[in-house]
Amino acid sequence: MAKKIKFQHPTGMHDILPHEQRHFRRIYQLVEDVADFYSFGRIDTPILENAELFNKGTGTQTDIVQKEMYLLKSKGGDVLALRPEGTPPVARAYIEHGMSSRPQPVKLYYYGPFFRHEKPQAGRYRQFWQFGFEVLGEENPVIDAQIIQISYNLLSEIGVKNISVEINSIGDKECRPLYRKALVKHLRSNSSCLCNNCKRRMKDNPLRVLDCKEEKCQEVKQEAPQMVDFLCSGCKTHFKKVLEYLDEIELPYTLEPHLVRGLDYYTKTVFEFFSNKDEESSLALGGGGRYDYLINQLGGKETPAVGTAFGVERLAQAIRKDNLPSTKKKRTKIFLAQLGESARKKSLRMTESLRKAKVSIEESLGKDSLKAQLARASRIGARYTIIIGQKEALEETAIIKDMESGKQETVKMDKVIDRVKKLLKE
Repeated sequence: MAKKIKFQHPTGMHDILPHEQRHFRRIYQLVEDVADFYSFGRIDTPILENAELFNKGTGTQTDIVQKEMYLLKSKGGDVLALRPEGTPPVARAYIEHGMSSRPQPVKLYYYGPFFRHEKPQAGRYRQFWQFGFEVLGEENPVIDAQIIQISYNLLSEIGVKNISVEINSIGDKECRPLYRKALVKHLRSNSSCLCNNCKRRMKDNPLRVLDCKEEKCQEVKQEAPQMVDFLCSGCKTHFKKVLEYLDEIELPYTLEPHLVRGLDYYTKTVFEFFSNKDEESSLALGGGGRYDYLINQLGGKETPAVGTAFGVERLAQAIRKDNLPSTKKKRTKIFLAQLGESARKKSLRMTESLRKAKVSIEESLGKDSLKAQLARASRIGARYTIIIGQKEALEETAIIKDMESGKQETVKMDKVIDRVKKLLKE
């Protein structure tokens, strides 16, 4: 008599049972609402991609490529990988479908399953769900700040408590080699204190040593030189502006001088989000950063980009309450235009205030030309445009322009939402 086999889910995989679905549904609905408000278009890339995409994009010396990818060989001889992360596939799709010819930036989001063969632990699985937001084709640091703002507010609305944000700049190809040289010198003088993995990383990819969680490597990291001391003038200015924008919207963050993230394509701004950072129940929720060289590395033209990603299982673990009701917002054509640095800072705050008031808008925060912004407002059929210039920023006012009649009025900043709502009712 044949022995009965008791089938169970593979190691590191998991079932999402009906009573758990409310958490996942809640997260998905809020991600969709935020993406809709900020005009991110959804993209679904194949679960299987050419393995070389991740070798070239993620980095041959990363743990993902060296140890964690699920590989298979097709009947035609192609080496394919179950996608371990979302950014390289999005970059590949951007190139393949000629998105560089579209109005920039291109704003995309994804939500789906990913795969990594790593040690299973609380909230971390070998098949896991992840969502991400990507902005491609914009180098202005205000977009870095906006991505962090979107992420922070989304986590808050999902129900995550005690959120902390760590941020750093890891420079670019101009200034990073000098830092790498200084870091290698420090690591070599402390090589006897490093774990075996980090002794190897010290030769191949020394920045990855800063991402090691081994206690003895952590001690070496604390004494390591800091990237911010090696930034070139361009990277320093970029990072300074990102922090100024975050200060303007009063978003709490901590400067973490040794934060590097675990993927090779990152440049300039990097950040991570945690829940209960200083407690035993601490959870790393996700993060992201700028990746200005990735699209060029994959065969496209040089394209600045920034993105963020979060593990859904980690977020579901971080929340333990009933699902929020799902609501569908009625789209209203309001455009927010700005002119100048001071106005851009005020616009970040105004954007979030409008979203909380459920007034749907579109904006081009990274653009400097008012003419171009008004042209876009006309193109999308905006009924009204809110305009904040340098003068308005100083006087705490905004101009509301009727795009049909051309009439405009100046309104105090704290009265804009009420006035816009009244105009929309009329």
